[in-house]
Amino acid sequence: MHSATLSAEHTTPSAGAFYRTNRGGGLFSEGLSQRAGAVFAAAAYRLGVPPTALTVGNLVIGLATSAVVVALASTTVPTWVAGLVALLGWQLAYALDCADGQLARVAGKTSPAGARVDVLCDIAVQISLVTALSAVAVDQHPSTASWLVALFASTWMVNLVTSVMQSGPNAASMVTSTSLPVRLVKLVRDYGAVIFLAGLVLLVVPQWTVWLLVAFTVINGGFLLASIAFTGRSALRS
Repeated sequence: MHSATLSAEHTTPSAGAFYRTNRGGGLFSEGLSQRAGAVFAAAAYRLGVPPTALTVGNLVIGLATSAVVVALASTTVPTWVAGLVALLGWQLAYALDCADGQLARVAGKTSPAGARVDVLCDIAVQISLVTALSAVAVDQHPSTASWLVALFASTWMVNLVTSVMQSGPNAASMVTSTSLPVRLVKLVRDYGAVIFLAGLVLLVVPQWTVWLLVAFTVINGGFLLASIAFTGRSALRS
């Protein structure tokens, strides 16, 4: 019995084994979110939890976090409460999002359906996140232009769409360098870093949320235009 137990423990993958299957995501995500995801994936593996359960966990926690932020935006509750909820909740949801893919790959449970539900849940969570940030911005600055909110919501999804496009055989990058300076610049498109910044702004300086909307509208809109130009030039050359 004792030797059988040792054998079972020996064959149980460590968190490091799950982390080595991560698909990147940027300097912040690799250093924090993917590592936290590996811990969740290892625990789920030991408990026999399927990858889709982690995907649903990301959905539930992400939506609940955004709902709380929206609900608290126009109340007398101190704004830092909503900020703390956002900072912790969105990071936890993203860690579970990182974990589901790691678990699926290590456990050999990848499937087209699982990949689709993962993307659909990501879309739902990010719609709720955009709603929460927009609600706080309008609450802090009632004069916030409706076109800015609409443009922010529209361009936010550029990150998700281009990430999905990077997963196929036709993936390409405008900047292939992996040097530290380049990776630091790319933090503006690292989802883990972006939601950390968003939560930090809500926690410390919620009145700056409108400028957060402006910044990411410019960043994501600019990246979309640059991607069109880069891809268009490649298409003309082929």
